[in-house]
Order: sequence, then C-alpha cells, then structure tokens
Amino acid sequence: MTTKKSTGSDNYFEDCVKSFYVDPDSIDLNILQRDGASAIIDLANDFAKFGVNGDTDLIAHALGRLSDIQVRDFALGCHNAETLETYFQMWEHLLAIAPCGFIAPVACLFASLAYERGDIPLANKSLDRAAQDDPEYSLTILLRRVFSSNWPPAAFAAMRADLHPKVSAAIFR
Repeated sequence: MTTKKSTGSDNYFEDCVKSFYVDPDSIDLNILQRDGASAIIDLANDFAKFGVNGDTDLIAHALGRLSDIQVRDFALGCHNAETLETYFQMWEHLLAIAPCGFIAPVACLFASLAYERGDIPLANKSLDRAAQDDPEYSLTILLRRVFSSNWPPAAFAAMRADLHPKVSAAIFR
C-alpha cells in the first residue's frame, strides 16, 4: 500500500478523480467500465487487508470510474454477507473524501449498505448527501422510493445480488 503525495497542485486528488471520469460517449466505454470494475475490486481487496487505504491514486481511480452507471451498478452488487462490513467502511471513507460532483454514486452505495444493515436513518441521510451533490441523480430517486416503501432490507439485498451477474456479464463481455 502506497500513499501518493501532492505534486504541487492543491487540487491533486480532485484532479486525479476527474481524470478517471467516464465519458458515456467514449468509443472505449466498455474498456473504461472494465477498468472501473477492476479498480473497485482492487480497492475492496486493499480495504479488506489494510483497512482505510492510503493509495490515493487507487481511490481516485475508483471514485472517477464510479461516474459510469454500469461501474456504479457493478459496485452495488460486489459485496456479500461476509464482505458487507469491508464495503461499508470503504464506501463510508470514500464518501468522506469524494470531491463535489463525485459524491452521489458513493453516497448511494453507502446508503444501500446502511439500508441492508437496517440503519434506515443513516441510509436516508446518505441519500440526502447524494441529492445535495446531484439533485437529479437517478439512483438517489430510486433508492428513496425503495426506502420509503419499507421494502425489507433482505429483499433489497436479494434483488441487488440477482442483478449483479447481469451487470458483470455486460462489463466483462
């Protein structure tokens, strides 16, 4: 695990995150999505081994690639019962450091895990944070409906787990 230092720019981290933004019109979209999914897996593996990760480049890589809906949906389904706490801590950390414009995806991912853990107030607070970053973010709106419908967290987790293989197949085709 390495920690990158600033290269003179006060906005090094934010610039790094922005450099990994996924343009939905990119001719290399699937390659970028695959790269983003791999970054999520690598970051989660580091969190499982080391706790809070100090590799700012990997964190920026994951945050930037989460700008793509497929990467975000891949991340939504990555955890299972054994890895839930690792992902919870990872998304919590990333939510605390994500730059403006990159908060909504992480806030939604964190909200979904809070909901699965049964912490509805924290899930809603996280959706509020997502809405502050991007009021029109589609997953925020969808999750708000799910959470307010009192859908059982176990049913939400099952639905999420059922969708993950489809998202993975689309990315890793």
